[in-house]
Amino acid sequence: MKSVSILVPESSVMEAVADPRYMFTVANKFLVAAGRKPLFDVRLVGMYKEIKLGGGVFSVFPDAMCDEVEATDLIIIPALFGDMKESVASNVGLIPWILKQHAQGAEVASLCVGAFLLAATGLLEGKKCSTHWAYYNEFRGSFPEVEVVDGGVITEDNGIYSSGGANSYWNLLLYLLEKYTDRDTAILAAKYFAIDIDRDSQGAFTIFNGQKDHGDLEIMKAQEFIEQHYGEKITVDQLARMVALSRRSFERRFKQMTGNTVIAYFQRVKIEAAKRSFESSGKNISEVMFDVGYTDSKAFRSVFKKITGLTPNAYRNKYHKVLPAI
Repeated sequence: MKSVSILVPESSVMEAVADPRYMFTVANKFLVAAGRKPLFDVRLVGMYKEIKLGGGVFSVFPDAMCDEVEATDLIIIPALFGDMKESVASNVGLIPWILKQHAQGAEVASLCVGAFLLAATGLLEGKKCSTHWAYYNEFRGSFPEVEVVDGGVITEDNGIYSSGGANSYWNLLLYLLEKYTDRDTAILAAKYFAIDIDRDSQGAFTIFNGQKDHGDLEIMKAQEFIEQHYGEKITVDQLARMVALSRRSFERRFKQMTGNTVIAYFQRVKIEAAKRSFESSGKNISEVMFDVGYTDSKAFRSVFKKITGLTPNAYRNKYHKVLPAI
């Protein structure tokens, strides 16, 4: 049997507690139906006998307290809710147990912004991590020693797992299920829960908002200029002169403050504008490409797919709604 311990932190998202329990429990039924033995011993684990979630709307009664679980094979940290610093602070009592279990060989997986609690354990230091795209800047600011994988749906590093935002955690759950059982069982679960089993990017859902709470007025001025003039030809030297910095100093400070190189920031702003245009206008790909300042269609397609995980045509077909003729 594989012991699966699903933590129930305070301020956690109810669905991110219930869904892992549901999936591993259903997986046991799939295995039994196939003439095999159930594999997963699934338990909800917490610090208190009753934990209220959803602003007190839901009460969860864990199967076991942390100090009652001597050993486990997998720990799942669900998504947190509300202010991340406050949510982590209210659950620091779980960290010693997580570290003890990991030291004994347990694997640890965080779902969505559960990555904040996982990172607070120190287990992600020097490692890569996925989390919800809307929290990239906050996560990087809180845990600069952890490398956030832009657009990542699943990240694995030596028994430490993390997932992208919101429903992306289903992809990590299926990934773990396949690892512990087999591909056929994971595919069956994917079909049962109607999940795209091999989705590997949340880039198409990402809305790029440049990091601006850094307090560097010169860099903020450059960011705002880029965002207002993304369709024009702008050089790094031009921006450096505009804010009265040497190019070397400007590039260093820009990367430090925003988490992006100047060129990468250019690209992200242009592609974000292109996405909005594809979603809301009837313009074709060439028109949008020129609007955002690209003249090379190959380069535009390459950068667009790198950032969103989809080609411009695929993105347009997916998100542009054509109204029926009246």
